[in-house]
Amino acid sequence: MKSETSTYVKYKVKDINLAEWGRKEIHLAEAEMPGLMSLRKEYGAEKPLKGARIAGCLHMTIQTAVLIETLVELGAEVTWSSCNIFSTQDHAAAAIAAAGISVYAWKGMTEEEFNWCIEQTLFFGEEKKPLTLILDDGGDLTNMVLDKFPELVKGINGLSEETTTGVHRLYERMNNGTLPIPAINVNDSVTKSKFDNKYGCRESAVDSIRRATDIMLAGKVVVVAGYGDVGKGTAASFKGTNSRVIVTEIDPICALQAAMEGFEVKKMDQVIGQADVVITTTGNKNIIQEKHFRALKDKAIVCNIGHFDNEIDMAWLNENYGDTKVTIKPQVDLYNIDGKEVIILAEGRLVNLGCATGHPSFVMSNSFTNQTLAQIELWKHPERYENKVYMLPKHL
Repeated sequence: MKSETSTYVKYKVKDINLAEWGRKEIHLAEAEMPGLMSLRKEYGAEKPLKGARIAGCLHMTIQTAVLIETLVELGAEVTWSSCNIFSTQDHAAAAIAAAGISVYAWKGMTEEEFNWCIEQTLFFGEEKKPLTLILDDGGDLTNMVLDKFPELVKGINGLSEETTTGVHRLYERMNNGTLPIPAINVNDSVTKSKFDNKYGCRESAVDSIRRATDIMLAGKVVVVAGYGDVGKGTAASFKGTNSRVIVTEIDPICALQAAMEGFEVKKMDQVIGQADVVITTTGNKNIIQEKHFRALKDKAIVCNIGHFDNEIDMAWLNENYGDTKVTIKPQVDLYNIDGKEVIILAEGRLVNLGCATGHPSFVMSNSFTNQTLAQIELWKHPERYENKVYMLPKHL
């Protein structure tokens, strides 16, 4: 295993000249992120993260910029990459780079560039000092460290994980005995999943469809796959536009909740042919498969608001109908499936970050305050934790 990456690069962003714009938006976001700002006020003088080298892999947005600068204000050195090839806001990345923080992110990366960016965050400065904490969203950084750079594990106090998919990966490792460091599950904190996942999606789901397509949603049939916290917020988002929302859900409790909220609850096979919009929210793979693509009506919109792009079988679509693909504009593609045109948003990846700007600052303040508290806890009290997955302690 190699223990260091290639030639040191201080940062890599789309355009450093966007920094001034990014800084102005960061200033506005700070007013909407009281949790993070209160942590700066409470702990800024104490510097509880002094000496920590935090590698982060999380959507490089304006809200994330406020998180990064909070970690720095609390004493940490920070490097950053984005956990999605389309989610970076380039002016936010530029502002962070201009502030002297090593960030490797731009909107529209290739998979190879995505992995290169993550790898750059493992070592700090010209001296190539290794990371001591991981802050992850989805598990790509964690997996790279544990699978490709296992020699770094001995110097890492632990990790905190932001999202459902990443948490699933961590529990799988723990159950298999392959989790060599403590992990804090930030996602399932009440002040994260019940706010970010639900109310964040309630604001951002419709926003992304409208920005991408300009479609009028009133009266349209919207099929929401899944009714967990993300699905609840997404269904509510479309309900607010007077769309006719149909929910598909395999968990009987969640399905009953959807029914109690007044939504039709049906199987995907029963409703796919009626859908004007299909949006997946499950965190599971192959929700939309060949049979569903073939059943779609002309000009149906298909998108995903779960973390990874495998909820929609894009591999099948591109293998069989990739030659029909026409890009209308970035992250909006038209495919022709045997005479019917289907609109795919953000290549099946997170639509609210690929086609819009993600969740509002206020709700992300909850999530990112939890992340910061988790990082402080792991840095100051590593002796409290075994190599297991923990919920963020309630008192925090």
